[in-house]
Amino acid sequence: MPSCFSLLVSVSKVIRVDRQRLFDVLADPAQHPLIDGSGSVKAVRPGGPGRLSLGATFSMDMRLGTDYRIRNTVVEFDEPALIGWRHFNGHVWRYRLTEVPGGTRVTEEWDARGARNRLGLLLLGFPQRNRAGMIATLDRLADLTASVG
Repeated sequence: MPSCFSLLVSVSKVIRVDRQRLFDVLADPAQHPLIDGSGSVKAVRPGGPGRLSLGATFSMDMRLGTDYRIRNTVVEFDEPALIGWRHFNGHVWRYRLTEVPGGTRVTEEWDARGARNRLGLLLLGFPQRNRAGMIATLDRLADLTASVG
């Protein structure tokens, strides 16, 4: 099946940064607008946690054609190796962090296999669009963490 029809998109990059430092950025919702390569994540909404944990909920101001808000629930959490949150439609954004010589392999995944409206996501081109955004996100994560400390 062509990748444009895949409900699981995965992109990896080796970043020459300690995985705990990378995990700390991913677990801080206020950092998400800074690392987002899609241009859709605008700001963290007030009232959420300063640091994510299993079961935590947090909301973001978003823009994809129009402004909207989205609420997320952390459904996967194994510090400093894995963090993932689910959107209202049931798809999950996940980051896997694996130590490798010289740094950390960060794998970002968009997993829509459990989404309620899978066909709509495919027809709107989200697999391809998300892949491009994920590549840019990992580049931004590398730049941000390389410049900190």
